[in-house]
Amino acid sequence: MSKVIERPRYVCALGGAIGTIQSLPRAIPILHSSSGCGGNLAGALSGASGYNGGNYCGGQALPSSNVSERDIVFGGEGRLQEQIENTLKVMDGDLYFVVTGCMVEMIGDNVHAVTKRFKGGKLPVLAAETVSFKGNSYYGYELVLETLFRDFVEKTTVKDPGTVNLWGVVPMQDVFWKGNLGVLKALLKKLGFETNTFFGQGETLDNLKNAAKASLNIVVSDSYGIEAAKVFEEVHGVPYLTVQLPIGDHGTSRFLRTVGKALGVDELKIERLIQEERKAYYPYLERLADVYNDLDFQRYATVVGDPNYTQAITRFLADDIGWLPELVVITDILGEEQKERVLATFGDYESGLRPEVVFDEDASSVVGHINRHWPQNQGQKYHKGFAPGVILGSVMERDTAEQFKVPLLPVTYPISNRVVLNRAYAGYTGGLTLAEDVLSLVVAHR
Repeated sequence: MSKVIERPRYVCALGGAIGTIQSLPRAIPILHSSSGCGGNLAGALSGASGYNGGNYCGGQALPSSNVSERDIVFGGEGRLQEQIENTLKVMDGDLYFVVTGCMVEMIGDNVHAVTKRFKGGKLPVLAAETVSFKGNSYYGYELVLETLFRDFVEKTTVKDPGTVNLWGVVPMQDVFWKGNLGVLKALLKKLGFETNTFFGQGETLDNLKNAAKASLNIVVSDSYGIEAAKVFEEVHGVPYLTVQLPIGDHGTSRFLRTVGKALGVDELKIERLIQEERKAYYPYLERLADVYNDLDFQRYATVVGDPNYTQAITRFLADDIGWLPELVVITDILGEEQKERVLATFGDYESGLRPEVVFDEDASSVVGHINRHWPQNQGQKYHKGFAPGVILGSVMERDTAEQFKVPLLPVTYPISNRVVLNRAYAGYTGGLTLAEDVLSLVVAHR
């Protein structure tokens, strides 16, 4: 029997597709779904993603076919064609993308046949079958990328050795996605490369359309965006590299060395850049050295969330600020191959720490994992418990943090108690931001 997941930390495939498309510049998602899907997903995406909002022509402004009972009985393709025609007239965009909900998939509407009728028009109209009972928001993200790489990115034999593409930081699902993409782009610029992030600040659809000129695709994830990278390589002949999301010195230095080596950058240039960044990074942390020791800022930590963030945050806590993140709970649904790749990232720490890594999608299970890893005091004179402790997770850990009387810092989706604009946790500067956040949390609860 399938397990029921209580309070999942993602939306359905349709929601992931909407979040991805509306994060592209001047791209407009067109929903072919029953009424209510768009409004519910807009609230879930915005309210749980640091109040990100709808971006351009998204949110509550989403165009939707809102299929009714009549369309379910007789088919909704005619209604979809009407909706596309009206959206092209009313909504000012440069790319239109049809995505589907569960109901129209169940009745067998052929959205690709409908969108083909608009082929050759002034503006591109694409489609992806984002049926939600086949996957979650990450699945929708993959489907949108695969469609864009097949049907929107222009084929070319010309390659620019100074240009790369970067994805794997999932818009909306990574609440800090826009800031993180900007940081990673700036780091690669210092290595000497122009980077197309597609969803970042200042990106254009032309960057995406001409992405086949890149010499390498960098997927900042061991779990998400890899299938899309395979499609890109198959269609456009551009190889890909997977790397982990980097936070702080140790994670970012590994990132620069891995990417630099793949791009053929001189090793001395990479090391010089790392030393320059460290010279700006560590003086800030050194300012805290005395109070860190005198006031005992070290903490045990439980890290809860998706595989991108849990590995990055755990390495940062252990190697950069000397905490003890002994327990990691990964909450996304992963295949066995994905789990093996993710587990491999929780090792080789400079501190020598070996965290316990648990895969569990159920939010209610976190309490049990903490109690098992740090058994409660049964009257022992000397007892190692989860104290002093901190939880880094989502708003879903609020009750857990209250139960253990420890602070909580929400850093992974869903986040509804913080407003996030251009905040970033990636890179050296993002590591300093995260250090400020976690240590301010400790100070506030003294």
